[in-house]
Amino acid sequence: MIKPPMHVAKAKETAAIGFPLTAEPDQPDRAIERLDRLRESMRSVMVMLETCTKCGRCAEQCHSYLGTEDYYNVPAARAELMRRVYKRYFTLQGRLFGRFAGAEELDGATLTKWLTYFYQCNECRRCALFCPFGIDTAEITIAARHILSELGIMPKFMQGIAANMQKTGNNMGLPAPAIADNAEFMEDEMQEETGLTIKIPIDKPNSDVLYIPSSADFFTNVDTMIGAAKLFYHLGLNWTISTAILEAANFGLLFNLDVMKEHNRRLSDAARQLGAKLVIQGECGHGWRAAKMYTQGANGPVDFQIRHILDFTAEYIDRLPLQKLPLRATLHDPCNYGRAGDLIEQPRKILRAVVTDFVEMTPNREENFCCGGGSGLLMEEMKEIRMQLGKKKAEQVKAIDNLDYLVIPCSICKAQLPAVMEYYGADDFKMGGLMDLVGKALVLK
Repeated sequence: MIKPPMHVAKAKETAAIGFPLTAEPDQPDRAIERLDRLRESMRSVMVMLETCTKCGRCAEQCHSYLGTEDYYNVPAARAELMRRVYKRYFTLQGRLFGRFAGAEELDGATLTKWLTYFYQCNECRRCALFCPFGIDTAEITIAARHILSELGIMPKFMQGIAANMQKTGNNMGLPAPAIADNAEFMEDEMQEETGLTIKIPIDKPNSDVLYIPSSADFFTNVDTMIGAAKLFYHLGLNWTISTAILEAANFGLLFNLDVMKEHNRRLSDAARQLGAKLVIQGECGHGWRAAKMYTQGANGPVDFQIRHILDFTAEYIDRLPLQKLPLRATLHDPCNYGRAGDLIEQPRKILRAVVTDFVEMTPNREENFCCGGGSGLLMEEMKEIRMQLGKKKAEQVKAIDNLDYLVIPCSICKAQLPAVMEYYGADDFKMGGLMDLVGKALVLK
């Protein structure tokens, strides 16, 4: 019996966030019922399941397989775990001929395999880029995780994130007083550095702009938040953050689509309550994909514009008073920027403006490799697997000589890559966000 590599949430924990655990004998039938529902709501997934020819082209393009060398981490093989069940219950050949038609009964062992391997997919979508049919295994992974969550089966890490979001409006579980304290700390830091009074407004009514950072920017990545605050100060924006949603990351996209929609509702409600006509998302890859593609796509029309901080900054970068930093820097393209979010040239435009020497890693842009921590795989108990998933990224970075700075413009990638670089003996340079560098290069008066 395969043992899932992560801690699984307990029944009382999943029930607390609205997902009671289905009794074990009933799990297969309920999973089949949920898969049947997804045949209508996610019809593209069914088309992908029926289209794959198992040509194997995805294998050598997948960092998960290349890092772990586990057959079930070949994208086509991982998808086969769902495809065989789909064939058994929803195709004539599967119902008539069973295993002879490549079909398989869904049982407890199948669900354990789903939990094990669909949580070793980073949903990076690189396989789709190279697949001759454009099959997007990330969508199949999303569907499988959604079904598991509906049964009350999910990693403890995911459950904890969702519980924090419900309780505090951010993944870190920061209460409003802690947010205010951290904002004051960053304001003091900026005043000490610049001599200027640069505020981080909180819940300010009648704001034109609502900025939604990653909550990690109020805890571990404060230079990213400081960079954004300095930019807004220079531009004279009427802006605010919201304690109702101090979180760019939307983990619902990664394990349950209803949780994603609830996050989107929080975003929309906060923008309307504060009067914002522009919502700017902070440095988070999958959070940007969820905001850009699903705020209106899943929840309906909104009366405000949604932009990313890097797209917004790129618009103004040529007009900013900048002093280039004497750094040789390279750029990590987060998967959900390069392959899902249309953020490819904007970070490059910014980086060229703020450092003296920008060097590309190979491959780059849409073809860049994942950090290995995406799709919510930051569990400590999965660290060894995560390091294997980050192997290709480490090889990319190590190929660059005399590197001073690795730009990591995504909060999940920021949590993953320092550990990966240390693991592979390539950490003799600094790492951080792109807005960090903007803040350091910006000359304020």
